[in-house]
Amino acid sequence: MAVLWLDEISADDIETVGGKGASLGELTDAGLPVPPGFVVTAGTYRRFIEGAGIDEELFEVVDVDVEDSSALASAANGAQELILETPFPDALREEILESYREIGGDEEAFVAVRSSATAEDLPDASFAGQQETFLNITGDDLLDRVRRCWASLFTQRAIYYRQEQGFDHSVVNIAVVVQQMVDAETSGVMFTSHPSTGDPTMIIEAAWGLGEAVVSGAVSPDNYVVSREDGSIDVTVADKKVMHVKDEATGETVEREVDEDRRNARVLSDTDIEQLVELGERVESHYDTPQDVEWAMVDGDIYMLQSRPITTIDGGFEPDVETSGLDQAGADAETGLTDGSGSQAVAGGESDDSGSKTGEVIVDGLGSSPGTASGAVRIIRKLDELDKVESGDIIVTEMTTPDMVPAMKRASGIVTDEGGMTSHAAIVSRELGVPAIVGTQNASTVLEDGQIVTLDGDKGTVLEGASEPDEDREPVEEVRPQSPVKPMTATEVKVNVSIPEAANRAAATGADGVGLLRIEHMILSLGKTPAKYIEDNGENAYVGELIEGIRAVADEFYPRPVRVRTLDAPTDEFRELEGGEGEPAEHNPMLGYRGIRRSLDRPDVFAYELEAFRRLFEMGYDNVEIMFPLVNDAEDVFQARRLMQEAGIDPEKRKWGVMIETPASALSVGDMAETGIDFASFGTNDLTQYTLAVDRNNENVADRFDELHPAVLRLIADVIETCREHDIDTSICGQAGSKPEMVQFLVNEGVSSISANIDAVRDVQHEVKRVEQKLLLESVR
Repeated sequence: MAVLWLDEISADDIETVGGKGASLGELTDAGLPVPPGFVVTAGTYRRFIEGAGIDEELFEVVDVDVEDSSALASAANGAQELILETPFPDALREEILESYREIGGDEEAFVAVRSSATAEDLPDASFAGQQETFLNITGDDLLDRVRRCWASLFTQRAIYYRQEQGFDHSVVNIAVVVQQMVDAETSGVMFTSHPSTGDPTMIIEAAWGLGEAVVSGAVSPDNYVVSREDGSIDVTVADKKVMHVKDEATGETVEREVDEDRRNARVLSDTDIEQLVELGERVESHYDTPQDVEWAMVDGDIYMLQSRPITTIDGGFEPDVETSGLDQAGADAETGLTDGSGSQAVAGGESDDSGSKTGEVIVDGLGSSPGTASGAVRIIRKLDELDKVESGDIIVTEMTTPDMVPAMKRASGIVTDEGGMTSHAAIVSRELGVPAIVGTQNASTVLEDGQIVTLDGDKGTVLEGASEPDEDREPVEEVRPQSPVKPMTATEVKVNVSIPEAANRAAATGADGVGLLRIEHMILSLGKTPAKYIEDNGENAYVGELIEGIRAVADEFYPRPVRVRTLDAPTDEFRELEGGEGEPAEHNPMLGYRGIRRSLDRPDVFAYELEAFRRLFEMGYDNVEIMFPLVNDAEDVFQARRLMQEAGIDPEKRKWGVMIETPASALSVGDMAETGIDFASFGTNDLTQYTLAVDRNNENVADRFDELHPAVLRLIADVIETCREHDIDTSICGQAGSKPEMVQFLVNEGVSSISANIDAVRDVQHEVKRVEQKLLLESVR
């Protein structure tokens, strides 16, 4: 048989119906409220490709070098075409359609068509967001959607990851769940016990409309914490701007704005919560273990759409390989749970508490990345000396560059002569979780090669000798929340990422996405200017480097958004690269040939950046957003939009926006709104220096650099107000977003999101929640 009904399926049938199908079958058998449906089995997929004689060709097509972007794209297109263009055998076609008619009684019934992964031994992260889900499908499109679920095994992302993980494409199967569509009025997720401690506390998230808005992170849901001992309820009501619903005219799932009177209204009544708690207790009792449940409610009736065990109690997170990738990615997006692999240990612990053998302070500077580390000093004066840096060494150099990142990852600590809190060394060290001190002025001349020292990244001091830490630090684990349930806030809290190497650590924070991914570090790390690299290696190689860098971050966060800033490197950094001899010598490069002004002046080179974005969208990375830096006015934005369109990127379908970094852009944001931007993001490092005429890299005026200056705050407030009038999101991605005082100001002004440094995300989440709760309390007093 090609089809099995849910009431014929148990938890033992994973290899036949996949994790989602097995879970729904088990719930149905237990008498729990599951919408009726059936599963097109994994064996049916296998018989389909073998019976049509396309199996061998299919697996040959995808056997390519996945680092070759054009070959990968060609492989994905070829494989999917083989499946999509192969007709259904008549018997199979009729069996599926007959089963569909039994669900709804006719050809007009709406169903959900969901992929259900079967390969238990494959890491779930490999499939996050790759297999398809289709909602509100009728009989006319059902067979096509089943075939598209099968074809989604061969997206570029899926092929790439299976190759990278060393798994044979031919051993992976897929089942498809076809289930009566619940036209949900409200929906969400529920933890039947506390996901960290196992305490008898239920945590329920709820939003208006279909649950995909919650799973995908499109909306911040209400949060209800219910004590199963005394029934007390702690309620956090979110600002629910959008909802996913079925369009009555087309039957398609669309995103709609929530009516003003429901945006800040409670989604669930106490009676609704009581029903969910009762259901949660039944589910937990059936499985004899706490559960993570997806649910939907219509006309007062609750339906279970998915249930899986909570694996975070009394242990670390283990990926749930039995669920479809998109659902797990959604769960990760909401709870902040990631697998945390690839972490790097460095020495840690306060020297005073760890059996210290350190002596007096030798050098001091600005503590720019927290933690302590001991090791041998490696003085780096030229890039060809980086090979002498071994694991656990302390890099000491005048200033770091993008070429040094591989060595910085090996080091246990970093010390520089030059630079401030926003220098390359400071930013990258914080993201890697490596203790660092910047701006010492003389470390590279005072310290000696091979000397054993201890640096304190909190105090900004380098001491003689070594300290013996009680235990090693784990940079990824340090930023992972102790509780997987993040504070629910209407204001999104995202994270800044400078280098792809920090993506794993950034994702572990549980942030709502990436508010700033800097593209210049990917380009500068090539060691050549873009024009020189293209001349030596070709256009595809350059575009490929950009794709790989962005993709590394987009994969870690999928489906959470990743906002990528186009090239914004000053000329002095380009002059250090091969091919940089023709760069202009500017007295103050921060005011010069950089940002969008450089991109618009060199559209031939800029086109390759846009081509990388176009290919990423083609690969299925719909979570990537484009952000243009250092715009001054609407004309800059219109020109950038035109170049996007020329590159084959539809600005109506993709999310894009601008940085607000100059007083001119702040005062012109109303005009820029007319260009079609989706968001405006404050770069407070530049906005502050341009507003106050303070060079942020000049130690002589460093004490005058103040992001909280009234003039800076007034510009920010005016932009937020204007953007709200035009329904444009606002965010902050400068270093100031990690400061509590700035967080308080922004939330009070109504900013849409705040992007913080990696090590500040959870503190910012709590601060945002505190300010939002205060605002709610004051509004009802």
